[in-house]
Amino acid sequence: MIPTITAFEQSPDRGKGLARDMRIRWALEEVGQPYEVRLISFKAMKEPAHLALHPFGQIPTYEEGDLVLFESGAIVLHIAQRHAGLLPDDENARARAISWMFAALNTVEPPILDLQTAKFLEGDQPWSAARLPLVQDRIHHRLSELAVRLGDSEWLDGAFSAGDLLMVHALLRLKPSGMLDAYPGLAAYVARGESRPAYVRAFAAQLAVFTGKP
Repeated sequence: MIPTITAFEQSPDRGKGLARDMRIRWALEEVGQPYEVRLISFKAMKEPAHLALHPFGQIPTYEEGDLVLFESGAIVLHIAQRHAGLLPDDENARARAISWMFAALNTVEPPILDLQTAKFLEGDQPWSAARLPLVQDRIHHRLSELAVRLGDSEWLDGAFSAGDLLMVHALLRLKPSGMLDAYPGLAAYVARGESRPAYVRAFAAQLAVFTGKP
C-alpha cells in the first residue's frame, strides 16, 4: 500500500528543505518506498478534516490504510521499523539509533528552533537583543557536546540510521546562521547527509512544490 503524507501547499521555507515533511520524504526515499503527497493550505490545516489527522493542525501527517500518524519523529520511526535500511539489525545498535532519534528531537533541535523564534518572531521586542546571546550560547553548548561525540566518525553510531537522518535535518536549520562553521566535523557531517541520493531526491521533490516545476 502506498502511503500518503501531507505537506505545505506554500512552504514558509521557500523550498529550502526545512519543513518537516522533508524528514518523511527522506526516510521514504532511503527505504525505497513510493509515496503520495497531499498539499494543504494554512487555512485547511486548521479545518476539521485535517484536525482529525493532526490534532494540532500541523504537517506532516502519514496515512497508510487505516493507520494515521502525526509528528515527524513518530512517522520516521514507523517507517524505519517497517522497512529495512534505517535501523540496525543488532538489537543493541537498534536501541542506540532510536536513542539518537530522540536526542535529535528533544535535546539538539529545541534550542535551534528557539533561535529562529528569537530572530523572526521576537526580534522587535525590547528584550530581544539581550536574549539572543543566551539562545546562541545554549546552541553552542549542544553543538560542542555533539561534536565531541561524533569525533572523526562518519555517522553517530556505525552505519547511517534514522538517528542521523533526524539529527542532520535538525542541524540544517543552522546553516544560514553560520554557527556550524565553528564545528568543521559537524558541518562535514551535515554535508554527508545532504549528499545522500535519497536526500537529494527528497529535496528535489519538496523544492518542486515551491517552484511549480516537478
